[in-house]
Amino acid sequence: MTKLKFFSVIILLIFVQSLTFGQKKYADLSQKLIEAARYDKPYKGLLKELAEVDPDILAAELDTDEAKKAFWINVYNAHIQFFLKENPKQYEDRGKFFHAESMLIAGKKLSFDKIEHGIIRRSKNKYSLGFFGKIRVDKFEKKFRVKKVDGRVHFALNCGAESCPAVASYDYTKMDEQLDKSSKIHLKNTSKYNVLEDEVLVTKLLSWFRADFGKKKKVIKMLKKYEIIPEDAKPSIKYDDYDWTMDLDNYIDL
Repeated sequence: MTKLKFFSVIILLIFVQSLTFGQKKYADLSQKLIEAARYDKPYKGLLKELAEVDPDILAAELDTDEAKKAFWINVYNAHIQFFLKENPKQYEDRGKFFHAESMLIAGKKLSFDKIEHGIIRRSKNKYSLGFFGKIRVDKFEKKFRVKKVDGRVHFALNCGAESCPAVASYDYTKMDEQLDKSSKIHLKNTSKYNVLEDEVLVTKLLSWFRADFGKKKKVIKMLKKYEIIPEDAKPSIKYDDYDWTMDLDNYIDL
């Protein structure tokens, strides 16, 4: 081992050891990005720091699914705000916008699709409703992706549209509680239960990512948990249209 490699390993070990004291620098940085987007604060320096972080150091910090979800949701949502405020015309071709490798994180160019479907959804094929994984997965994606898919992330990711969930600042130490809150808020805002027809109209997100949420029984259970339908209800499910009108600056506090 060369001296340079030896000292690099030592620095990495010191950094990882510091995490045991609750210091997650880049998790905090991701929350600062949301704050910058929300309150129109300078953010170029934060993006530069994010672009230049060593991927091994970042991966060592994002050592749990909670830390991964909080970091990547914040990074995704903040960049949506930055890019579309800077150039709203990008949204005219949404497919190109989400597929373009427009972000530089830990030395890697990433797209919104890569973050959402590759990292946050654990290498899911974008068009398979969550039933099938991607055929090819690169090393970066494997290094950072979550271990277990959590359907609630779909109520946290904001793609810049009118029908998207609101943006919040996610803290890895409160992730489970915050995802429950954002899920309940979005489902309350987008669901309609017709007691006479015994039918519930819900967001299209539950259709597009149906395997992430589980079978119908699990969806019904979730709707009861968040008080969208009564405990004794056994409704049929219908999916509402999705409004893709661009809508920025949609924030909530959790």
